[in-house]
Amino acid sequence: MSNDELNQQNSNQQADEQTQAEETVLEKTLNEFNPEVEDEVTVDGSVDVDAYEARIAELEDEVKAAKEGQARANADAYNAQKRMEQETEKSRKFALQKFAKELLEVVDNLERAIVSVQADDNADDAILEGVKLTHKSFLNVLNKQGVEVVDPLDQKFDPEYHEAVGIDPEAAADTVGEVLQKGYTLNGRLLRPAMVKVGQ
Repeated sequence: MSNDELNQQNSNQQADEQTQAEETVLEKTLNEFNPEVEDEVTVDGSVDVDAYEARIAELEDEVKAAKEGQARANADAYNAQKRMEQETEKSRKFALQKFAKELLEVVDNLERAIVSVQADDNADDAILEGVKLTHKSFLNVLNKQGVEVVDPLDQKFDPEYHEAVGIDPEAAADTVGEVLQKGYTLNGRLLRPAMVKVGQ
């Protein structure tokens, strides 16, 4: 007998075994749900309806439990996705926080330069204008990234956004009389409090 004939014979034998296994599974399945099977029939020949109703109730409970489990899994997945989106958005918004905080020192220095040049009677107006324009463009760039100025002059003192470093005897009670250093927020979150003097 040649190798081809042996291979053909083995293939035929495996196919027969698989067909026989499938028929056995099919027969068991049919017997489980076939009302004519002797196990499901009472002595007087009538169908055991109670057994079928119990099995139907059991299967309905399983389907209900599976649907509830699927609904919970879907809700959990939806909530996890929303949390990830919120955290990603939060990370994006506040990723610049450290960098922006360091840039505030540059803004402070530009403001000091403006005050210094304005105080000097011999100062060149072109230099003052150049520093003012640089300061303005710098603030515009920060503003585009969500950085807002907190300048609370003559406003009610708010410890959440203001840091009291002294008393201003000329200001009204609980009112900011002098701003020593402006504060800043990044997308609504405090980046640096305004350093102020408050009235008593």
